[in-house]
Amino acid sequence: MTENGESTQKTPEALREEIEQTRQELGDTVEALAEKTDVKAQAQEKVTAAKTKVTETKEDLLGKAQAASPESARTAAAQVQQKTRENPLPVAVGAAVLLGFVLGRLSKR
Repeated sequence: MTENGESTQKTPEALREEIEQTRQELGDTVEALAEKTDVKAQAQEKVTAAKTKVTETKEDLLGKAQAASPESARTAAAQVQQKTRENPLPVAVGAAVLLGFVLGRLSKR
C-alpha cells in the first residue's frame, strides 16, 4: 500500500505490457550495440563512401578537363587515334626506335 492507502500491485496485464516494453527497449539497445561493434560493416561503409567520393571526383575532373580542352585538340586526338588504328606499323616502328634509344642510353651508364 502507498501512503494514501492505495494498492501498489499491478494487474497481470499491466505487468505483461511492462515486460514487453522492457524487452523491446532491451532488444533495441542490443541491436544498437551490435551495430557499433560490427567493425567489418563499418569498414565496408567507409570503403563504399570512399569509392563514391573518388568516382565523383574523377567525373568532376574529367568534365573540367573536357570543358577546358579546345575542340581542335579533341578533334586532333581523335584523328591520331583513328590513324593509329588504320595503320599501326609506323607507330610500332616509332615505339621500337624510342625503346632502342632508351635501352642504348641505359646500357652506356
